[in-house]
Amino acid sequence: MKPVISKISSLLLGTTIATTALLAADVELSKVMKDRGLSEIDVIRAAKTYNPSGVKDEFVVFSSGGQSGQVIVYGVPSMRILKYIGVFTPEPWQGYGYDKDSLEVLRQGNIRGKEINWGDTHHPALSEKDGKYDGKWLAINDKANPRIAIIDLEDFETKQIVPNPVFKSNHGGAFFTPNSEYIIEASQYGAPYDNNYHPIEDYKETYRGGVTMWKFDDKIGRIMPKDSFTIEMPPYNQDLSDAGKGESYGWGFTNSFNTEMYTGGIEVGMPPNEAGMSRNDTDFLHVYNWQKLAEVAKDPKNVKIINDHKIIPMDIAVKNEALFLIPEPKSPHGVDVSPDGKYLIVCGKLDTHASVYDFKKIKEQIDKKEYIGKDPYGIPILDMKKSLHGQAELGLGPLHTQFSPVDGEVYTSLYVDSQVVKWNYKNLKVLDKVNVHYNIGHLAGMEGKSADPQGKYIIALNKLSIDRFQNVGPLHPQNHQLIDISGKSMDLLVDMPLPLGEPHQAVSIRASKLHPKVRYDMGTNTKTGEQHIGKTLAGQERIERNGNHVTIYSTLVRSHINPERITVNKGDKVTLYMTNLERAQDETHGFTINDYNLHTSLEPGETSTFEFTADLEGVFPYYCTEFCSALHLEMMGYLMVKDPNKKYESAQKLKMQTMSPEQLKAEYDKTVSVNTATDAVIQSVVKFLKDNKFGDHKAVADLVTDALDQYGKIPAQKKLSDEAVKAGDMEKAILYENMIWQLMVKTADVGIRAKDTLVKLIATKQSAEAARGEKTFAEGGCNGCHVIGKVSSGPDLTGVLQRHENGEKWVTNFILDPEKMYTDPYVKGMIDFFNLKMPNQHMSEKETKDIIEYLKWVEENANLF
Repeated sequence: MKPVISKISSLLLGTTIATTALLAADVELSKVMKDRGLSEIDVIRAAKTYNPSGVKDEFVVFSSGGQSGQVIVYGVPSMRILKYIGVFTPEPWQGYGYDKDSLEVLRQGNIRGKEINWGDTHHPALSEKDGKYDGKWLAINDKANPRIAIIDLEDFETKQIVPNPVFKSNHGGAFFTPNSEYIIEASQYGAPYDNNYHPIEDYKETYRGGVTMWKFDDKIGRIMPKDSFTIEMPPYNQDLSDAGKGESYGWGFTNSFNTEMYTGGIEVGMPPNEAGMSRNDTDFLHVYNWQKLAEVAKDPKNVKIINDHKIIPMDIAVKNEALFLIPEPKSPHGVDVSPDGKYLIVCGKLDTHASVYDFKKIKEQIDKKEYIGKDPYGIPILDMKKSLHGQAELGLGPLHTQFSPVDGEVYTSLYVDSQVVKWNYKNLKVLDKVNVHYNIGHLAGMEGKSADPQGKYIIALNKLSIDRFQNVGPLHPQNHQLIDISGKSMDLLVDMPLPLGEPHQAVSIRASKLHPKVRYDMGTNTKTGEQHIGKTLAGQERIERNGNHVTIYSTLVRSHINPERITVNKGDKVTLYMTNLERAQDETHGFTINDYNLHTSLEPGETSTFEFTADLEGVFPYYCTEFCSALHLEMMGYLMVKDPNKKYESAQKLKMQTMSPEQLKAEYDKTVSVNTATDAVIQSVVKFLKDNKFGDHKAVADLVTDALDQYGKIPAQKKLSDEAVKAGDMEKAILYENMIWQLMVKTADVGIRAKDTLVKLIATKQSAEAARGEKTFAEGGCNGCHVIGKVSSGPDLTGVLQRHENGEKWVTNFILDPEKMYTDPYVKGMIDFFNLKMPNQHMSEKETKDIIEYLKWVEENANLF
């Protein structure tokens, strides 16, 4: 019976400890809630969005950056911003637009020979397979300067920018067709296709709208302009678009405003555009068969060529029964195709209804050629009532719709009411509403415009934040609000300020669908994916001159840039190739030269290029802009630009002025001694790694490879040092020995990282308490004096619990109130030896217990430290 009693006792004890821990946590939580004025629902909402350190999000969101010309990436449910992607605008941290290779991408966006360095990004779109997001490519439009950019989701970098040769603005882009065959881009404001002047009085005759179907190669992620075409449309100010799927596959839908074709004239006493452009009761939804028109465009007789681009005229599209119009509520702002492709939802900003169109009814009228008339350009008009499934009264200012995995369930933004409404587009019933803050534009559901919507959350992209955040001046951030839609009623969880441009639309994808790289193949041109022409490996560094063209092949690795001294003549054209030789994940190096407006970011394996004219005389330091290692500040060099037409007075060379030969020898012996001691540390690490079979763990083996790369350079430096000693040049010998020391430091830096990684992999698993204790040990500053496994500013704590009678209690008392124990003989001896006193870090009893558990774990694995 004793073993059974013992097991029951242990179980009861464990239950008691767990209950005590829960009660303590509850007391702590209650205190936090009281101190911060939080309700229980506040805490629940916080818990729904909180990611513990190291835990990643379920979804990744790509939001347009508005006037920043960039894309913003953040996670859901945490709403943590992960990255800004440079697209149409230079982005300094990534060096986008500052080095030659990224500048070539940015310059693809030049329009009529003019450099354009800003953009107004609106609608990001994810590439699709069978209408579902595949996580390979992201496209986004620039409304201000009609362009489409392609971002590679293997590295989240912009790879292509394509200007529209006939549009003067776009808003209805970018939208992928269901298998990423094409990207839809609709113009916004009617304008002439050519680049000539046309008087506004000729608006109806010479101004045009349109939809461009950009042919897309989803294998390489590039738009193919020569295989693309534009469908000519009336100057009705085309707006947003969507591609049909399932039943409506092969069709595209684009709504419009200003079917009045009003052109304003407020400056000459005419009513403003806002009055004249909203006079009609309805505008037009454009319905076009892009699949048929793609075949039509292959025949040169069916197209006009303007600015080297194919245009399908309206009469050709109509003749081929591929372009139609349907009346829709006036001033609409969005058309959204259901996941099965059977329905289209259109909302008008000036209407309280959402109009649900039935594609089957639309197709029946087209097949039977049942038209209620034609517009002034001869485009057949279908009957609105016959096309509708029905209308639902939603509220004021309905705009955009996202779909749910629940059949018929959708979410629509209400701009004027500042609400999100949940409703059913099949039975046309409103189910729920939630207030947002304030004046919502787009919505972002979790894969909510795909054939496979995920539900769970929806994000309100609000235009105003007003009083929601700390006042930072008259220009407020915008507000993205995360809403939980998993229950019967919607629940607004959290606000997220977005202080970059005016985000318009966002798309989301399951993080599990994204598979980005963590490093490049060595010497990659990341903008093309090919091997870079300037790829340089260790030992290949060199400077070549051809007339006044100087080419430098350089490398960067912790912690030096090779070469460290570059001398050129004023007026030289300089090409600088740089290769990041790192293989370790996240070991990015940056590079800049002062006064030359140059910067690049080099991820592991990347090669990049600078091209510039050395037009400033002087000495210009260059350095690594990413804090990459303990010797980061030493990772620098000098560009020296001299004027070949000047005669420079040579300054007397600096020497070790007051040092006698004996002193130089002593300095040399001292340096060699330090190197010998450092090498002993390296060898001890090597022995540990070998003894514990580091090769069984790839992450460790990669680090060891990096360390050996550095260590393998030492023999060559030692040979040079020995030759200098033999020649009696102790100054040079000391310099070579110092270089050996730097290589050893870099070797030790990576080697110790490898050892620490290996320890974590092979040590016994930490309990939750020990893990908390390790975190507390670090955050409490304990490791500022105590380094596990060796004596540092304080004693090594490996085995500390065995040094004292009732060691756990002794260490606990010392942590909680060290001052009381300063007179203890043992403690006094430590104070005298280290010349330091243990400070009171004001640890709680719970934190102290966790630290004790961590020290027990250290003791269990003492052989590894």
